Amino acid sequence: MILNSGKLAWPHTLNPVPEYPALDQDLDCDVLVVGGGMSGAILSYELTNRKLNTVMIDKRSIGGGSSSANTGLLQFSNDKTLTSIMNTFGEEIGVAFYKLCERAMQKLIDTGSRLYTDPHLIPRSSFYYASHEDDVAMLQEEYENFRKYGFHVDYWDQAKIEQYMPFSKPAALYTHGDAEVNPFRMVHALVEAAARHGAHVFEHTEAIHFDYDENSVTCHTQTHKIRAKKVIYTMGYETQEIKKDRNAVLKVSYAVLTNPVEDLSDWHERCMIWETARPYLYMRTTPDNRIVVGGLDEHPPAPAERDGRALHKSEALLDEVRTLFPRYKELKADYAWASIFGSTHDGLPMIGTHPDYPNSYFIEAYGGNGTVYCMIAADILSDVLTGKDRPELEMFSLQRSSKPSPHKPLTLI
Repeated sequence: MILNSGKLAWPHTLNPVPEYPALDQDLDCDVLVVGGGMSGAILSYELTNRKLNTVMIDKRSIGGGSSSANTGLLQFSNDKTLTSIMNTFGEEIGVAFYKLCERAMQKLIDTGSRLYTDPHLIPRSSFYYASHEDDVAMLQEEYENFRKYGFHVDYWDQAKIEQYMPFSKPAALYTHGDAEVNPFRMVHALVEAAARHGAHVFEHTEAIHFDYDENSVTCHTQTHKIRAKKVIYTMGYETQEIKKDRNAVLKVSYAVLTNPVEDLSDWHERCMIWETARPYLYMRTTPDNRIVVGGLDEHPPAPAERDGRALHKSEALLDEVRTLFPRYKELKADYAWASIFGSTHDGLPMIGTHPDYPNSYFIEAYGGNGTVYCMIAADILSDVLTGKDRPELEMFSLQRSSKPSPHKPLTLI
Protein backbone atom coordinates (compact mmCIF):
# COMPACT_ATOMS: atom_id res chain seq x y z
CA MET A 1 0.00 0.00 0.00
CA ILE A 2 1.34 3.44 -0.95
CA LEU A 3 0.57 5.41 2.22
CA ASN A 4 1.95 8.84 1.30
CA SER A 5 2.99 10.88 -1.70
CA GLY A 6 4.40 14.36 -2.17
CA LYS A 7 6.80 16.30 0.06
CA LEU A 8 6.31 15.36 3.71
CA ALA A 9 6.74 18.06 6.35
CA TRP A 10 8.03 16.37 9.48
CA PRO A 11 11.11 14.20 8.84
CA HIS A 12 13.33 17.27 8.36
CA THR A 13 12.45 18.51 11.88
CA LEU A 14 14.47 15.79 13.63
CA ASN A 15 18.18 15.66 12.95
CA PRO A 16 19.68 13.18 13.25
CA VAL A 17 16.80 10.74 12.93
CA PRO A 18 17.40 7.83 15.34
CA GLU A 19 18.15 4.50 13.69
CA TYR A 20 17.58 0.96 14.92
CA PRO A 21 19.08 -2.32 13.70
CA ALA A 22 17.39 -5.04 11.69
CA LEU A 23 16.60 -8.23 13.60
CA ASP A 24 19.73 -10.37 13.77
CA GLN A 25 18.75 -13.17 16.16
CA ASP A 26 15.85 -15.31 17.35
CA LEU A 27 14.01 -13.81 20.35
CA ASP A 28 11.39 -14.64 22.97
CA CYS A 29 9.21 -11.92 24.54
CA ASP A 30 6.02 -11.19 26.37
CA VAL A 31 4.60 -8.93 23.65
CA LEU A 32 5.53 -8.43 20.00
CA VAL A 33 4.40 -5.09 18.56
CA VAL A 34 4.13 -5.23 14.76
CA GLY A 35 4.41 -1.67 13.45
CA GLY A 36 6.52 1.31 14.43
CA GLY A 37 4.14 4.20 13.86
CA MET A 38 2.16 6.22 16.38
CA SER A 39 0.07 3.33 17.71
CA GLY A 40 3.08 1.02 18.07
CA ALA A 41 5.14 3.78 19.69
CA ILE A 42 2.57 4.70 22.32
CA LEU A 43 1.82 1.04 22.99
CA SER A 44 5.49 0.08 23.41
CA TYR A 45 5.98 3.01 25.78
CA GLU A 46 3.04 1.88 27.91
CA LEU A 47 4.04 -1.79 27.84
CA THR A 48 7.57 -1.08 29.03
CA ASN A 49 6.21 1.16 31.78
CA ARG A 50 4.41 -1.96 33.01
CA LYS A 51 7.64 -4.00 32.85
CA LEU A 52 6.55 -6.27 30.01
CA ASN A 53 9.32 -7.70 27.83
CA THR A 54 8.49 -5.97 24.55
CA VAL A 55 9.79 -6.32 21.00
CA MET A 56 8.82 -3.86 18.24
CA ILE A 57 9.41 -4.48 14.54
CA ASP A 58 8.72 -2.36 11.46
CA LYS A 59 9.29 -3.27 7.83
CA ARG A 60 10.26 0.37 7.16
CA SER A 61 12.07 2.79 9.41
CA ILE A 62 10.41 3.93 12.63
CA GLY A 63 7.77 6.58 11.90
CA GLY A 64 8.16 6.06 8.17
CA GLY A 65 4.55 5.23 7.36
CA SER A 66 1.35 7.19 7.98
CA SER A 67 2.86 8.92 11.04
CA SER A 68 5.03 10.97 8.68
CA ALA A 69 1.83 12.42 7.19
CA ASN A 70 -0.03 12.98 10.47
CA THR A 71 -0.96 16.68 10.84
CA GLY A 72 -0.62 16.72 14.61
CA LEU A 73 -3.97 17.99 15.93
CA LEU A 74 -4.78 16.26 19.22
CA GLN A 75 -8.36 16.74 20.41
CA PHE A 76 -10.86 15.03 22.66
CA SER A 77 -13.65 15.93 20.22
CA ASN A 78 -14.16 13.56 17.32
CA ASP A 79 -15.23 13.46 13.70
CA LYS A 80 -18.51 12.14 15.07
CA THR A 81 -19.95 14.44 17.74
CA LEU A 82 -20.80 13.39 21.28
CA THR A 83 -24.47 13.89 20.43
CA SER A 84 -24.20 11.68 17.35
CA ILE A 85 -22.33 8.94 19.21
CA MET A 86 -25.00 9.00 21.92
CA ASN A 87 -27.73 8.73 19.28
CA THR A 88 -25.98 5.77 17.64
CA PHE A 89 -24.78 3.78 20.64
CA GLY A 90 -26.76 5.15 23.55
CA GLU A 91 -25.97 7.69 26.25
CA GLU A 92 -23.76 5.43 28.39
CA ILE A 93 -21.49 4.36 25.53
CA GLY A 94 -21.35 7.86 24.00
CA VAL A 95 -20.32 9.62 27.19
CA ALA A 96 -17.94 6.84 28.20
CA PHE A 97 -16.21 7.08 24.81
CA TYR A 98 -15.79 10.84 25.02
CA LYS A 99 -14.52 10.58 28.59
CA LEU A 100 -11.93 8.06 27.40
CA CYS A 101 -10.87 10.55 24.74
CA GLU A 102 -10.65 13.37 27.27
CA ARG A 103 -8.51 11.27 29.63
CA ALA A 104 -6.31 10.08 26.76
CA MET A 105 -5.73 13.71 25.76
CA GLN A 106 -4.52 14.57 29.23
CA LYS A 107 -2.32 11.48 29.30
CA LEU A 108 -0.75 12.48 25.97
CA ILE A 109 0.02 15.94 27.36
CA ASP A 110 1.49 14.44 30.54
CA THR A 111 3.52 11.88 28.58
CA GLY A 112 4.89 14.48 26.17
CA SER A 113 6.33 16.45 29.06
CA ARG A 114 8.26 13.40 30.35
CA LEU A 115 10.00 12.28 27.15
CA TYR A 116 13.74 12.64 26.61
CA THR A 117 13.29 14.18 23.14
CA ASP A 118 11.00 17.21 22.87
CA PRO A 119 7.97 16.18 20.74
CA HIS A 120 6.87 19.82 20.30
CA LEU A 121 3.62 19.01 22.09
CA ILE A 122 1.93 22.29 23.05
CA PRO A 123 -1.45 22.51 24.84
CA ARG A 124 -4.02 24.37 22.74
CA SER A 125 -7.73 25.05 22.63
CA SER A 126 -9.83 24.17 19.58
CA PHE A 127 -12.23 26.37 17.63
CA TYR A 128 -15.00 24.29 16.02
CA TYR A 129 -17.13 26.55 13.86
CA ALA A 130 -20.47 26.19 12.11
CA SER A 131 -19.77 26.03 8.39
CA HIS A 132 -23.38 26.99 7.64
CA GLU A 133 -26.23 28.67 9.49
CA ASP A 134 -28.07 25.34 9.46
CA ASP A 135 -25.34 23.86 11.70
CA VAL A 136 -25.92 26.26 14.59
CA ALA A 137 -28.66 24.18 16.23
CA MET A 138 -26.40 21.12 16.10
CA LEU A 139 -23.58 23.05 17.81
CA GLN A 140 -25.98 24.32 20.48
CA GLU A 141 -27.14 20.77 21.24
CA GLU A 142 -23.55 19.56 21.34
CA TYR A 143 -22.67 22.36 23.74
CA GLU A 144 -25.52 21.41 26.07
CA ASN A 145 -24.42 17.78 26.11
CA PHE A 146 -20.81 18.78 26.73
CA ARG A 147 -21.82 20.95 29.67
CA LYS A 148 -24.18 18.31 31.04
CA TYR A 149 -21.36 15.77 31.32
CA GLY A 150 -18.64 18.09 32.57
CA PHE A 151 -16.52 18.77 29.47
CA HIS A 152 -14.59 22.04 29.38
CA VAL A 153 -16.13 23.95 26.47
CA ASP A 154 -17.47 27.43 25.70
CA TYR A 155 -20.15 28.47 23.23
CA TRP A 156 -19.31 31.42 20.97
CA ASP A 157 -21.99 33.30 19.09
CA GLN A 158 -21.29 35.32 15.97
CA ALA A 159 -20.54 38.51 17.88
CA LYS A 160 -17.91 36.84 20.05
CA ILE A 161 -16.29 35.20 17.03
CA GLU A 162 -16.00 38.57 15.34
CA GLN A 163 -14.48 40.00 18.54
CA TYR A 164 -11.65 37.45 18.65
CA MET A 165 -11.17 36.33 15.05
CA PRO A 166 -10.57 38.22 11.77
CA PHE A 167 -13.55 36.44 10.19
CA SER A 168 -17.21 35.83 10.94
CA LYS A 169 -19.03 32.54 11.45
CA PRO A 170 -22.55 31.85 12.74
CA ALA A 171 -21.39 30.03 15.89
CA ALA A 172 -18.57 27.95 17.32
CA LEU A 173 -17.53 25.73 20.21
CA TYR A 174 -14.27 26.59 21.93
CA THR A 175 -12.96 23.44 23.61
CA HIS A 176 -10.11 23.26 26.09
CA GLY A 177 -7.60 20.55 26.94
CA ASP A 178 -6.36 19.81 23.41
CA ALA A 179 -2.84 20.06 21.99
CA GLU A 180 -0.71 20.25 18.87
CA VAL A 181 2.27 17.96 18.29
CA ASN A 182 5.02 17.18 15.84
CA PRO A 183 3.97 13.59 15.10
CA PHE A 184 7.32 12.43 13.72
CA ARG A 185 9.19 13.71 16.76
CA MET A 186 6.51 12.24 19.04
CA VAL A 187 6.87 8.76 17.56
CA HIS A 188 10.65 8.83 17.86
CA ALA A 189 10.54 10.27 21.37
CA LEU A 190 8.20 7.50 22.51
CA VAL A 191 10.24 4.74 20.88
CA GLU A 192 13.44 6.19 22.35
CA ALA A 193 11.89 6.13 25.82
CA ALA A 194 10.55 2.61 25.33
CA ALA A 195 14.00 1.43 24.21
CA ARG A 196 15.60 3.04 27.27
CA HIS A 197 13.06 1.18 29.41
CA GLY A 198 13.98 -2.16 27.88
CA ALA A 199 12.06 -2.54 24.61
CA HIS A 200 13.92 -4.20 21.73
CA VAL A 201 13.34 -2.17 18.55
CA PHE A 202 14.09 -3.38 15.02
CA GLU A 203 13.68 -1.48 11.76
CA HIS A 204 13.64 -2.94 8.23
CA THR A 205 12.34 -6.17 9.70
CA GLU A 206 9.27 -7.50 7.93
CA ALA A 207 6.96 -10.13 9.37
CA ILE A 208 6.60 -12.77 6.65
CA HIS A 209 4.14 -15.08 8.39
CA PHE A 210 2.87 -16.11 11.81
CA ASP A 211 2.30 -19.49 13.44
CA TYR A 212 -0.34 -19.53 16.18
CA ASP A 213 -0.54 -22.12 18.93
CA GLU A 214 -2.39 -22.41 22.21
CA ASN A 215 -0.12 -20.22 24.32
CA SER A 216 2.02 -18.17 21.94
CA VAL A 217 2.59 -16.79 18.46
CA THR A 218 5.74 -17.24 16.41
CA CYS A 219 6.59 -14.46 13.97
CA HIS A 220 8.86 -15.44 11.09
CA THR A 221 10.94 -12.78 9.37
CA GLN A 222 13.16 -13.42 6.36
CA THR A 223 16.04 -14.61 8.54
CA HIS A 224 14.88 -15.07 12.14
CA LYS A 225 11.87 -15.67 14.35
CA ILE A 226 10.29 -14.08 17.39
CA ARG A 227 8.21 -16.14 19.81
CA ALA A 228 5.74 -14.02 21.79
CA LYS A 229 3.08 -14.74 24.37
CA LYS A 230 0.96 -12.06 22.68
CA VAL A 231 1.17 -10.16 19.40
CA ILE A 232 -0.36 -6.72 18.90
CA TYR A 233 -0.78 -5.57 15.32
CA THR A 234 -0.27 -1.81 15.06
CA MET A 235 -0.04 -1.63 11.28
CA GLY A 236 -2.46 1.24 10.73
CA TYR A 237 -4.25 1.27 7.40
CA GLU A 238 -2.09 -1.56 6.08
CA THR A 239 -4.02 -3.87 8.39
CA GLN A 240 -6.64 -3.93 5.63
CA GLU A 241 -4.19 -5.80 3.42
CA ILE A 242 -4.18 -8.81 5.73
CA LYS A 243 -7.66 -8.54 7.27
CA LYS A 244 -10.56 -6.69 5.68
CA ASP A 245 -12.86 -4.91 8.13
CA ARG A 246 -16.37 -4.11 6.94
CA ASN A 247 -16.39 -1.13 9.28
CA ALA A 248 -13.26 0.45 7.72
CA VAL A 249 -13.33 3.25 5.13
CA LEU A 250 -10.12 4.30 3.36
CA LYS A 251 -9.82 7.60 1.52
CA VAL A 252 -7.11 10.08 0.53
CA SER A 253 -6.54 13.28 2.53
CA TYR A 254 -4.43 16.30 1.58
CA ALA A 255 -2.28 18.63 3.68
CA VAL A 256 0.05 21.59 3.35
CA LEU A 257 2.72 23.14 5.57
CA THR A 258 3.17 26.78 4.61
CA ASN A 259 6.10 29.14 4.67
CA PRO A 260 6.58 30.99 7.99
CA VAL A 261 4.09 33.77 8.72
CA GLU A 262 5.63 36.92 10.16
CA ASP A 263 2.69 37.92 12.36
CA LEU A 264 0.10 35.53 13.81
CA SER A 265 -1.30 37.97 16.34
CA ASP A 266 -4.80 37.89 14.84
CA TRP A 267 -5.02 34.10 15.30
CA HIS A 268 -6.62 33.90 18.75
CA GLU A 269 -4.42 31.91 21.14
CA ARG A 270 -3.10 30.03 18.10
CA CYS A 271 -6.01 27.69 18.63
CA MET A 272 -6.62 24.73 16.36
CA ILE A 273 -9.45 25.37 13.89
CA TRP A 274 -11.92 22.97 12.27
CA GLU A 275 -15.49 23.01 11.05
CA THR A 276 -18.84 21.21 10.96
CA ALA A 277 -18.83 20.54 7.20
CA ARG A 278 -17.96 17.01 6.06
CA PRO A 279 -15.34 16.46 4.80
CA TYR A 280 -13.98 19.21 7.00
CA LEU A 281 -11.16 21.71 6.79
CA TYR A 282 -8.71 21.93 9.70
CA MET A 283 -5.65 24.01 10.49
CA ARG A 284 -3.14 24.87 13.19
CA THR A 285 0.11 26.74 13.64
CA THR A 286 3.59 25.37 14.37
CA PRO A 287 6.32 26.58 16.75
CA ASP A 288 8.19 28.17 13.81
CA ASN A 289 5.11 30.18 12.75
CA ARG A 290 4.04 28.01 9.85
CA ILE A 291 0.47 26.89 9.21
CA VAL A 292 -0.64 23.29 8.78
CA VAL A 293 -3.88 23.03 6.82
CA GLY A 294 -5.54 19.84 5.69
CA GLY A 295 -8.70 18.13 4.60
CA LEU A 296 -10.61 17.84 1.31
CA ASP A 297 -10.77 14.06 1.71
CA GLU A 298 -11.90 12.03 -1.29
CA HIS A 299 -11.87 8.55 -2.72
CA PRO A 300 -8.40 7.64 -3.98
CA PRO A 301 -7.89 9.03 -7.49
CA ALA A 302 -6.55 6.96 -10.36
CA PRO A 303 -2.72 6.81 -10.44
CA ALA A 304 -2.54 9.00 -13.55
CA GLU A 305 -4.56 11.71 -11.78
CA ARG A 306 -2.70 11.79 -8.44
CA ASP A 307 -0.19 14.56 -9.14
CA GLY A 308 -2.77 16.84 -10.69
CA ARG A 309 -5.24 16.27 -7.87
CA ALA A 310 -2.57 16.95 -5.24
CA LEU A 311 -1.59 20.26 -6.86
CA HIS A 312 -5.22 21.34 -7.15
CA LYS A 313 -5.97 20.38 -3.54
CA SER A 314 -2.89 22.20 -2.23
CA GLU A 315 -3.99 25.45 -3.84
CA ALA A 316 -7.52 24.96 -2.55
CA LEU A 317 -6.24 24.48 1.00
CA LEU A 318 -4.14 27.65 0.82
CA ASP A 319 -7.17 29.57 -0.46
CA GLU A 320 -9.17 28.38 2.54
CA VAL A 321 -6.60 29.85 4.92
CA ARG A 322 -6.48 33.14 2.99
CA THR A 323 -10.27 33.34 3.17
CA LEU A 324 -10.25 33.12 6.96
CA PHE A 325 -7.10 35.22 7.42
CA PRO A 326 -7.00 37.86 4.65
CA ARG A 327 -3.65 39.25 5.86
CA TYR A 328 -1.91 36.00 4.91
CA LYS A 329 -1.96 36.73 1.20
CA GLU A 330 1.64 35.65 0.62
CA LEU A 331 1.13 32.09 1.80
CA LYS A 332 2.75 29.34 -0.21
CA ALA A 333 3.19 25.63 0.30
CA ASP A 334 6.71 24.75 1.39
CA TYR A 335 5.50 21.15 1.90
CA ALA A 336 2.45 19.44 0.42
CA TRP A 337 1.41 15.81 0.55
CA ALA A 338 -1.40 13.34 0.10
CA SER A 339 -1.91 10.33 2.34
CA ILE A 340 -4.22 7.40 2.91
CA PHE A 341 -6.71 8.24 5.65
CA GLY A 342 -8.93 5.73 7.39
CA SER A 343 -12.17 6.06 9.30
CA THR A 344 -15.01 3.78 10.36
CA HIS A 345 -18.65 3.76 9.36
CA ASP A 346 -19.84 4.08 12.96
CA GLY A 347 -17.24 6.59 14.21
CA LEU A 348 -15.42 4.45 16.80
CA PRO A 349 -11.94 2.97 16.42
CA MET A 350 -11.40 -0.80 16.31
CA ILE A 351 -9.37 -2.28 19.17
CA GLY A 352 -9.25 -5.86 20.35
CA THR A 353 -9.15 -9.50 19.34
CA HIS A 354 -10.15 -11.33 16.17
CA PRO A 355 -11.25 -14.99 16.09
CA ASP A 356 -8.86 -15.84 13.24
CA TYR A 357 -5.78 -14.60 15.14
CA PRO A 358 -5.27 -16.37 18.51
CA ASN A 359 -3.23 -14.65 21.23
CA SER A 360 -3.38 -11.43 19.25
CA TYR A 361 -4.85 -7.95 19.41
CA PHE A 362 -5.36 -5.27 16.79
CA ILE A 363 -5.17 -1.50 17.13
CA GLU A 364 -6.96 0.20 14.25
CA ALA A 365 -7.09 3.83 15.36
CA TYR A 366 -9.05 4.99 12.34
CA GLY A 367 -10.49 8.51 12.35
CA GLY A 368 -9.37 12.11 12.56
CA ASN A 369 -8.58 11.61 16.25
CA GLY A 370 -6.21 8.72 15.61
CA THR A 371 -3.43 9.64 18.04
CA VAL A 372 -5.91 9.94 20.89
CA TYR A 373 -7.37 6.56 19.93
CA CYS A 374 -3.83 5.14 20.00
CA MET A 375 -3.46 6.26 23.61
CA ILE A 376 -6.83 4.77 24.55
CA ALA A 377 -5.83 1.48 22.97
CA ALA A 378 -2.38 1.43 24.57
CA ASP A 379 -3.78 2.17 28.01
CA ILE A 380 -6.51 -0.47 27.78
CA LEU A 381 -4.40 -3.24 26.24
CA SER A 382 -1.47 -2.65 28.57
CA ASP A 383 -3.85 -3.07 31.49
CA VAL A 384 -5.43 -6.19 30.01
CA LEU A 385 -2.02 -7.79 29.40
CA THR A 386 -1.06 -7.20 33.02
CA GLY A 387 -4.25 -8.77 34.38
CA LYS A 388 -6.50 -5.75 34.86
CA ASP A 389 -10.09 -5.97 33.65
CA ARG A 390 -11.07 -3.21 31.20
CA PRO A 391 -14.75 -3.65 30.21
CA GLU A 392 -14.51 -0.57 27.95
CA LEU A 393 -12.71 -2.77 25.42
CA GLU A 394 -16.07 -4.22 24.42
CA MET A 395 -17.22 -0.98 22.78
CA PHE A 396 -14.29 -1.12 20.34
CA SER A 397 -14.78 -4.77 19.32
CA LEU A 398 -13.76 -5.57 15.76
CA GLN A 399 -16.95 -7.64 15.47
CA ARG A 400 -19.27 -5.09 17.05
CA SER A 401 -22.76 -4.21 15.92
CA SER A 402 -24.04 -0.64 15.98
CA LYS A 403 -25.31 -1.19 19.53
CA PRO A 404 -22.49 -2.77 21.57
CA SER A 405 -23.53 -4.00 25.01
CA PRO A 406 -20.69 -4.16 27.55
CA HIS A 407 -20.52 -7.36 29.59
CA LYS A 408 -20.05 -5.23 32.66
CA PRO A 409 -21.44 -1.76 33.43
CA LEU A 410 -19.21 1.15 32.46
CA THR A 411 -18.33 3.58 35.24
CA LEU A 412 -16.91 6.52 33.30
CA ILE A 413 -19.97 8.77 33.17
